[in-house]
Amino acid sequence: MTSQQKAGIASAVCALLLALNAAAQTTGTSAPDKPHPAERRHFQPAAVPAATKTPPPQTSDVLAHATADDWRPLAPDNTVYFTLPAGRVVMELAPDYAPVHVANIKMLIRQGYFDGLPIIRSQDNYVTQWGDPDSKRDLGKIVTAPPPEYFRAVTPELPFTLSPDGDVYAAQVGWSGDFPAARDPKTKQAWLTHCYGMVGVGRGMPPDNGNGSELYVVNGHSPRHLDRNLAVVGRIVQGMELLSSLPRGTEALGFYASPDQYTLIQSARMASDLPEEERLKLEVLRTDTPTWTSYVESRRNRHEDFFVEPTGHVELCNMAIQVRVHPEPQPAPAQP
Repeated sequence: MTSQQKAGIASAVCALLLALNAAAQTTGTSAPDKPHPAERRHFQPAAVPAATKTPPPQTSDVLAHATADDWRPLAPDNTVYFTLPAGRVVMELAPDYAPVHVANIKMLIRQGYFDGLPIIRSQDNYVTQWGDPDSKRDLGKIVTAPPPEYFRAVTPELPFTLSPDGDVYAAQVGWSGDFPAARDPKTKQAWLTHCYGMVGVGRGMPPDNGNGSELYVVNGHSPRHLDRNLAVVGRIVQGMELLSSLPRGTEALGFYASPDQYTLIQSARMASDLPEEERLKLEVLRTDTPTWTSYVESRRNRHEDFFVEPTGHVELCNMAIQVRVHPEPQPAPAQP
């Protein structure tokens, strides 16, 4: 046998051994000493025997066990009631993030600016918008060219509950003052995010020409690309269905083609300007408590009977803030 033939046989044997080793690893008869880095990220610990498992929290259980301290009543001076033909819409303002715009909105409401104005736009899966289509109403003494207020400085007193999951639009996301928010530790900026039901200030091209006289609400999938490009001033906490179910506008960007398609705002009032008996006793679930932590976990890992595979993650805007009517105290049972 020639040396060339010997070399050929050796190469063939080598290739055969490599193939057998690869096949053994595939069938599980052999394993590498260390997992590949990509596999390590998906490694799951060994299953705990069923008898020692702690049942994961379910959303209904978390809310059922929430105490009175887990809920925050809406501040009347930051609560707006819009009355539409179909019912009442309640908005909570966020002065910590847009104080000048919020002050403008309060002033406009108190002078009756929004009374009788139309909803001028309903764009599918985007926003519903209202304001003066002719720009003829008197703005009174508001700040007509406020600072943009697209974000604010991160300060020690600014509350922020960090989400356990990441985000593609911001370095960090979570909840601030019970509103969905984001922040950047490098720039030390924080801002409210365009989640479903959040309310912002409409504007034209210049960044300082949105003054609060024209408002919009997110009615569909969260347009987070708008974050830090418009002033977010609050959110709808009740009656969102009255805004999201309006007929869609047929003009560009969902604007209505003619005034006969408008829905009129019958009135807008600050809750603090109404007698106490006319105010709704609404409360929101606080986002700075252990109950909120459990609530987030119950949404990250869904263990209700319907779900087959919990995802282990939750997107910021999928964490809907819980709202309830303050429960009235129940009378003590009659003594026999």
